[in-house]
Amino acid sequence: MGELRTRMDNDMIVRGRADRTRQSYLKAVERLARFYRRSPDQLSHGEVQAYLLHLIKDRKASYSTCNIAVCAFRFLYLTTLGRDRALFDIPYSKRPQRLPEIFSREEITRLLGAATNPRHHALLATTYAAGLRVGEVVKLKPADIDSTRLTIRIEQAKGAKDRYSLLSPLLLEELRGYWKQFRPRVWLFETRSGNHLDVSGAQKIYMTAKLKARITKRGGIHALRHAFATHLLEAGEDLHTIQRLMGHGDLATTSRYLHLTQAAHKSKALSRDLLKLSPAGLP
Repeated sequence: MGELRTRMDNDMIVRGRADRTRQSYLKAVERLARFYRRSPDQLSHGEVQAYLLHLIKDRKASYSTCNIAVCAFRFLYLTTLGRDRALFDIPYSKRPQRLPEIFSREEITRLLGAATNPRHHALLATTYAAGLRVGEVVKLKPADIDSTRLTIRIEQAKGAKDRYSLLSPLLLEELRGYWKQFRPRVWLFETRSGNHLDVSGAQKIYMTAKLKARITKRGGIHALRHAFATHLLEAGEDLHTIQRLMGHGDLATTSRYLHLTQAAHKSKALSRDLLKLSPAGLP
């Protein structure tokens, strides 16, 4: 499906799809082609539906895997191949209604304390204290850190939008020390080859620290973003501010954190500098 793959990828680029989204969609379509041993443009709507049933019934694929496949197939058949939307309707899976397990401030302290490598500590502290997605933190540049306005600029985040998040005084102090030690040039968290750290590398850093800290709550590095929103709410920050900081397009997405707070509207003096933890959390 070489030519078709190129066409689909170009269509996604034109429409501003993120790199990870493009890769996920293309892999899903490649699996469909391998399953039938035919090019996807030769498959009928019924065959695509049968493959999705195979994913759910036989392979017991996760909600995420099934819905990525649905999104990929919709894009391929409706956008790239121009099939009639009325004749090509495939439903999304129903999302399991699960709330994330939120780290307490004490657990964040333990997690950061377990990251003894200065680069790893700075990465995790930035992810948490600014509420960043993993794909955002690995692509930060030194120039994105504005010490005058105490903000972090996130360039072309989800939805192809720029936004600003918090740069607390404690995080600024840590990043200054980190920069003096490592002198990153292009990317804030760059590898020896000069590229930015990839997402899997950041996840590995997080999981290693989590294991060392003996934290058993489920979830990957995105749990730090959940903790950011929940802890700000508990400190008395308002939903609209948190929505803006996290880059949510819909306030309803932010509102779910109301269900996760333990003691909402504590003293607002705790707000905004989430790295005010016990000394164990600092390098």
